[in-house]
Amino acid sequence: MDGCLFCRIVAGEVPATVVFESERTLAFRDIAPAAPVHVLVVPKNHHRDIGELTDADPALTADLLTVACEVARTEGLVGYRLVTNTGADGGQTVDHVHVHVLGGRPMTWPPG
Repeated sequence: MDGCLFCRIVAGEVPATVVFESERTLAFRDIAPAAPVHVLVVPKNHHRDIGELTDADPALTADLLTVACEVARTEGLVGYRLVTNTGADGGQTVDHVHVHVLGGRPMTWPPG
């Protein structure tokens, strides 16, 4: 999708610190981390949000979560949070589905 930041990262047009890559997913460090470990996991093909992805490709949805858990293990996280925001009211700022892997400190609720 033209202009999508995450599509541009997947294409290699925008630099990112990649921590994991598979045939269908890419995981990279967030440029504005909300925790000591903050990695984003995205599908390589464009889907706006988690609802759209689950409708279009349930297997890729499972892959996304599997990769997020593998990233957490690779990063040495014992406790961690997986977050996916949907829509502006849900806090989504990039319209390309992504899972935040957050950890490295106690993850309290509500966040803060």
